[in-house]
Amino acid sequence: MHYLDPAPQHAEAVLLLHGLGSTAASWQAQLVALVEAGFRPIAVDLPGFGKTPYRAPWSPQRAAAATFSLLESLDALPAHVVGISMGGTVALAAALDFPENVRSLTLVNTFAALRPPGVRDWAYFALRMLVVHTLGLEAQGRAVAKHIFPRPEQEALREALLAEIRQADPRAYRAAMRALARFDVRHRLGEIRVPALVITGEEDTTVPPDTQRALARGIPGARHVTIAGAGHGVIADSPDAFNHALLHFLTTL
Repeated sequence: MHYLDPAPQHAEAVLLLHGLGSTAASWQAQLVALVEAGFRPIAVDLPGFGKTPYRAPWSPQRAAAATFSLLESLDALPAHVVGISMGGTVALAAALDFPENVRSLTLVNTFAALRPPGVRDWAYFALRMLVVHTLGLEAQGRAVAKHIFPRPEQEALREALLAEIRQADPRAYRAAMRALARFDVRHRLGEIRVPALVITGEEDTTVPPDTQRALARGIPGARHVTIAGAGHGVIADSPDAFNHALLHFLTTL
């Protein structure tokens, strides 16, 4: 498993789990902030993404197991776990399957189960599934990058995300999409006993904010922060506000 570990000398590990199609590189702004705050951030390429080989079958639970095996080898357990979108489902799986090794849980623009509330939302996900299975990863990547970073001034963010998506194994991308459609841990949220924070981008058009509010309500004692003006790619489009929320949480536990 490929990973970034810029401060192995620091004792308190923070695991960073990327979204669908992305890589460890998507956390660059957080790596710097966490190191400066005295943490040991470890960002991984999940199986089939970036430089980590694809291993079938793909599921958030299997991705969590592979990641925690890596952390054990790095002597980086227990760890704070932070996941965005798809990475949030892996983070949830980690908290449920390896609770003794999770210090805290930060869930970003993610879900316990993704059940789009309206026809337009269903159509978006159905189109993504169709495109990746017919037109391929390049077409999928361009559509996703434009959806997540729609503003004219976000061209550099679109190109960076597209470059990451191009590194994905198409088999992993398709398998992950199918696994995320089936993912549902709503009935287990009450089992989570570690400190938890849900961060929502106010303008997230991929995971509805109502879905994220329901996620926060389902986890005992969870905090919920909404970042004004941020979209689904909040770690890149609003890094200062995101880092402030994350570090406030981690340093006040």
